[in-house]
Amino acid sequence: MVTDVIGAQLDLGMRVAVACPPGTPLAVAAGARGAEVHPWRAGREPGPRLVAESRRVAALVDLVRPDLVHAHSAKAGLAARIAVRGRIPTVYQPHAWSFEAVDGVTGALARRWERWAARWTDRVICVSEAERRRGEHAGVRAPWSVIHNGVDARRFTAGPGRAAARAALGLPPTAPLVVCVGRLCRQKGQDVLLDAWPAVLARVPDARLVLVGDGPEAEALRTAAAGLCVPAAGFAPGTGLAPGTGPGPRAAAGPRTEPGPGPQPGPEPGPRTAAAAGTATASRTAAAPCGAADRTVTFAGAVTDTAPWYRAADLVVQPSRWEGMALAPLEAMAGGRPVLLTDVDGARESLPPGQEAHCLVRPDDPAALADALTALLRRPVLREALGRRAQQYVLRRFDVRRANAALADVYREVTAAPRHRHELGEPISQ
Repeated sequence: MVTDVIGAQLDLGMRVAVACPPGTPLAVAAGARGAEVHPWRAGREPGPRLVAESRRVAALVDLVRPDLVHAHSAKAGLAARIAVRGRIPTVYQPHAWSFEAVDGVTGALARRWERWAARWTDRVICVSEAERRRGEHAGVRAPWSVIHNGVDARRFTAGPGRAAARAALGLPPTAPLVVCVGRLCRQKGQDVLLDAWPAVLARVPDARLVLVGDGPEAEALRTAAAGLCVPAAGFAPGTGLAPGTGPGPRAAAGPRTEPGPGPQPGPEPGPRTAAAAGTATASRTAAAPCGAADRTVTFAGAVTDTAPWYRAADLVVQPSRWEGMALAPLEAMAGGRPVLLTDVDGARESLPPGQEAHCLVRPDDPAALADALTALLRRPVLREALGRRAQQYVLRRFDVRRANAALADVYREVTAAPRHRHELGEPISQ
């Protein structure tokens, strides 16, 4: 999304300077678009290095001398606002609130710093109404704008069809194919999807799953997926369980930490157990790993272009634990693919009205996810109808050009307003 914004701003004749960690995809893409790229060495979480990182932002601001600072995501948002402190018009875009990643004491601290830094914010831009409401409920007091995420529909509406896309990617030509695109991290919920997958295989044995992306949970997810074979190779029909086993704990693949914008929780307190309502979630035992031909889950890794993977899919799933408004579902729908989402911020605003019954499930619920996946995989005519309507909806409401024009309007409003110090009182604790 940030690279689309950069391109639009350059097309409008703006001078664009981007501060980000060197060597990242953003740094490469921003440079390729023609922006000035300045190295900003920073981690993803606040911590002892925050003061030094904020000083580096201040030095870059003094060097570039911008008319406006636009800080994306919680970590950069905090560091930039500490550095600038209202001296320059400042826009902050959280892309999902930091306090959603954590709970307890760290969650309370995250809410406090979001409220505290709002005093130096001329405009908070949320990507969904739900994200704005969540910020208000947390006590963040600042002027708001809601600008929904947008997609460049031309990238996803053009190109080869499903059969050609699968052939080019080396995917099975006829198997029901579910694709999940996103960073491999706790926020995106791929572990919940893998928990649900044995129950899907029990009812749709030829189904296949592709995880597109990379991230800190890649190794743990690969370990969890290693035993998810075709049912004939290792699952008792109708149960989703390895023969001779009953519901038991899923092998712990290491502690989960969230690499997102806020401070991170510690390890989970032990292996999860199979839960629920007759839907099997136990994985195949590690003693009998799948052969390559038997695996039902493929890891595509990080890709430069997600469009071919959407084209290859029958269904795109986004099992997130929290979001502001996820971009991948909009991209998939722009390509005419139906999506299955968890009911987090932005999901209901992404879907065409009336699709919630088929395309929305509770977050962190493998049983509900498995049931919804199965229902959609078994109904190809419904999937095609959902995909057609979703495409029309996204083309009408979520065009990236509209989003970029709205952002440019915010820039003009903020820079034209009289300057004043943003010394708001601390909001009342929630």
